[in-house]
Amino acid sequence: MNNVIYMDNHATTPVAPEVLEAMMPYLTTHFGNASSTHPFGVTAKDAVEKARQQVAELLGCSAEEIIFTSGATESDNLAIRGIAYACREKGNHIITSTAEHHAILDACHALATEGFETTYLPVDKYGRVSPDDVAAAITPKTILMSFMYANNEVGTLNPMTDIAAVVAKHGVLFHSDAVQGIGQLPSNMEMLGVGLASLTAHKIYGPKGIGALYIHRNAPQPHSLFHGGGQEEGVRPGTSNVAGIVGLGAACELSKDYMETRTHRVAGLRDALHQKLNARLADLHLNGHPEQRLPGNLNLCFAGVQSHALLMGLKSVAVSTGSACDSESVKASHVLVAMGVPNELALTAVRFGLGRYNTAEEVDVVADEVVKVVNRLRALAPEW
Repeated sequence: MNNVIYMDNHATTPVAPEVLEAMMPYLTTHFGNASSTHPFGVTAKDAVEKARQQVAELLGCSAEEIIFTSGATESDNLAIRGIAYACREKGNHIITSTAEHHAILDACHALATEGFETTYLPVDKYGRVSPDDVAAAITPKTILMSFMYANNEVGTLNPMTDIAAVVAKHGVLFHSDAVQGIGQLPSNMEMLGVGLASLTAHKIYGPKGIGALYIHRNAPQPHSLFHGGGQEEGVRPGTSNVAGIVGLGAACELSKDYMETRTHRVAGLRDALHQKLNARLADLHLNGHPEQRLPGNLNLCFAGVQSHALLMGLKSVAVSTGSACDSESVKASHVLVAMGVPNELALTAVRFGLGRYNTAEEVDVVADEVVKVVNRLRALAPEW
């Protein structure tokens, strides 16, 4: 795979060398259980609490507001289902959008079998939720709303502070699947106005299998989805993944420097790739907001070329059709459908996810190969 250029950083990122270095002692000599009271356990516990502080510093919150989980899907479920159970005496109504990650949508669908109701708000042509729609959807029974910080497929940023203002006015709890935004965009949760936020390490150059849920100090505590030893204040019991937690903490610390110095470089590479493709290919359609989007996201429809055929033709480029969770599905992205992209065009979408380690030279190589494969595939199509 050394000769394959990786541009699928929304699906996952490589573990940064600094993160791996921080983790190694806890995969080898410092192997203690963080719940044990002997020196091995104390060493592990200290590492966990140091990492909790590192995560909190990135999010602009206190360490007590961080609960470690196995990743974003668990964090999303803990937020949606946990808060629904905790607040069911106050109401049974949840608000989200049609363009959310399946971890949110499927959790809401599951709650429907338990007497909860969900309003799925539409998004505009860029994939954004309207704060006015949010306000109109709130009822006396509304206990929670959940909207992405940045869309994982098209990169569009939601108007978070505007939504938060509506939420605060009505006293409703606001959760965000902030997985794609944290570490790339301003990540102060207090300033964003959210009460809960999900994050995961493997989107910010940390290991897979570890994530966290931010829970504001004034928010109700979600009901635990598991029963066990009482770790993480009883909200998420289970033996601590010490090495993973250390990796998440290190990745968060690295992200602070990255956001200040490198996001503009990645956005420049993304724009250069778009310009090169646009100059050499007809019928190229950008999905998502042209400006209010993630720095490394470029989601394009190549009219006349099925996305799976294009991916198979790109022998030295790793990209995707959209969410990695749906990568084996040969159907139009629910995000693009929600944005109003025609089904036939949506089936031609490819997501380029540029990251910290991509270079200008790689952009040139990727542009050349994409143009070559698209032209070849279009030549085989009757309408072309």
